[in-house]
Amino acid sequence: MLQQLSWKVGGQQGEGIESTGEIFSMAMNRLGYYLYGYRHFSSRIKGGHTNNKICVRPTQVRTIPDDLDILVAFDQETIDVNYKELTEKSIVLADAKFSPVAPEDCKAPMYIVPFTEIAAELGTSLMKNMVAIGASAALLNLDKAVFQGVVDEIFGKKGQEVVEKNMQAIQQGFDTMAEQLGDRLGEWEIAPADGKHRMFMIGNDAIAFGALAAGVRFMAAYPITPASEIMEYMIKKLPLFGGAVIQTEDEIAAATMAIGSNYGGVRAFTASAGPGLSLMMEAIGLSGMTEQPLVIVDTQRGGPSTGLPTKQEQSDLMQMIYGTHGEIPKVVIAPSTGEEAFYDTIQAFNIAEELQLPVIILSDLQLSLGKQTVEPFDYSKVEIRRGKLVENEEIPVTEDKSYFKRYELTEDGVSPRVLPGTQHAIHHVTGVEHDETGKPSEAATNRKAQMDKRLGKLNHINFKEPVYVNAPYEEADILFVGFNSTRGVLEELQQTLIESDVKVNHAHIRLIHPFPVTEMQSLVAKAKKVVVVENNATGQLANIIKMNVGGHDKLVSVTKYDGTPFLPLQLAKQVKELLTDGNI
Repeated sequence: MLQQLSWKVGGQQGEGIESTGEIFSMAMNRLGYYLYGYRHFSSRIKGGHTNNKICVRPTQVRTIPDDLDILVAFDQETIDVNYKELTEKSIVLADAKFSPVAPEDCKAPMYIVPFTEIAAELGTSLMKNMVAIGASAALLNLDKAVFQGVVDEIFGKKGQEVVEKNMQAIQQGFDTMAEQLGDRLGEWEIAPADGKHRMFMIGNDAIAFGALAAGVRFMAAYPITPASEIMEYMIKKLPLFGGAVIQTEDEIAAATMAIGSNYGGVRAFTASAGPGLSLMMEAIGLSGMTEQPLVIVDTQRGGPSTGLPTKQEQSDLMQMIYGTHGEIPKVVIAPSTGEEAFYDTIQAFNIAEELQLPVIILSDLQLSLGKQTVEPFDYSKVEIRRGKLVENEEIPVTEDKSYFKRYELTEDGVSPRVLPGTQHAIHHVTGVEHDETGKPSEAATNRKAQMDKRLGKLNHINFKEPVYVNAPYEEADILFVGFNSTRGVLEELQQTLIESDVKVNHAHIRLIHPFPVTEMQSLVAKAKKVVVVENNATGQLANIIKMNVGGHDKLVSVTKYDGTPFLPLQLAKQVKELLTDGNI
């Protein structure tokens, strides 16, 4: 039995490739397997090659593998683009419609199955994906009944006849494949799962769900890949809680609307990608200067300019920390799993209100759009903290009727915050430098005092576990460091190298700014070499570590910026080459 199954379906964008992967994944998830899926797609609405690769295990998985056990092909391009991932133990299932041809150096046998023909005989060629799922089920020796609940859920609203037709398509795909396989039936059967119920979601859904749990009631955003799913989720769910979503004319309006809503006391946020964040920079400065809470999600993608809208990259790091003109306090949080995406989003809203500043939730395309198994959330951990929000009765009446000190100089840098219309709390709000009551002031002493007050907030951030650490060794040969979606591939490589008697520790940075200097200093000090793995060309995280921690002589930067994620064997080869060359 297989301990891991790597399954991929491919074809032209717009012909149901995503839904094929979705139906297959839902069934495996309901059997209790852990899954991790990554979808390759083009930056167009229809046409162009797309594929959905899914890793299935009875144990936890957070990355896609290099190789492939089963390739389901709806066109020749799928075979030509993906066959090099196949091994002698793999198999290709190809639709007879396009007269498939296996490349000469293809290692895997190819079975030609009439997906489209069977579907057409059942009433519509659109059901070819269900025939392919049935054929895959035969390879895995799956009980076809597991698909019944999935088909009921997806097609139930269209009537019982549609449900029955789709189940017939699955049955005929299974029977046709079983006949061709003969004695090989079930050869790709995967070890049984534990049958436990777990969620299966993309990171964007986990972020959006976290925003709901945090008490958000307003979102303003402009659609952009790969952030749009957050907005789409909130459009469906937020009205159920009395909230609203507005699609703005641009990202500038989205950020300023979110600031205005927070100023009025309603938790609000926006979500975008690198190009949108560039437009928001002036508004982020406004949030910092006026000390209004603001939460922004940045789902990184390939840049610059329009760049690679649908491809993986982690190149917004420096922009998120230093993009705003002038100097303001800012918090940048980088979750690395679906669970962290949920809980960290809640913390982002708490921190934004407690410290009265902009908080950026930094994601990347692989985390945001990659679909993964997520353990059920523990809602007892959800805590709403609103900081120094002052109520009417707490504000004394002053005899001279002086303005309220909204920007009062305090020890922790956080001033009392009031909502518009609060009695006895009149103050001025402006984006220019101001005194404690908000009135514009260019006095040198005031400028320094207000700057020190604002910047001092970062000394009081309340964020648990700023670095995820898996450090089994007191003294390590290698310390792997990464952020966002590289966690899974680093976890796998760490285990592989440990089995080869290399002492490897792993630190995944979850709080990018302010940088967790104390936590990283001890880890770097106890490692012979520090290997920083990131999806950008200039080693941005490695440079941030150098700036904050040092260790220049120990740092080795491993980068990838071709639009694809790191893969375990691929990364292992790079690291072994460094070991061989004496760089590690």
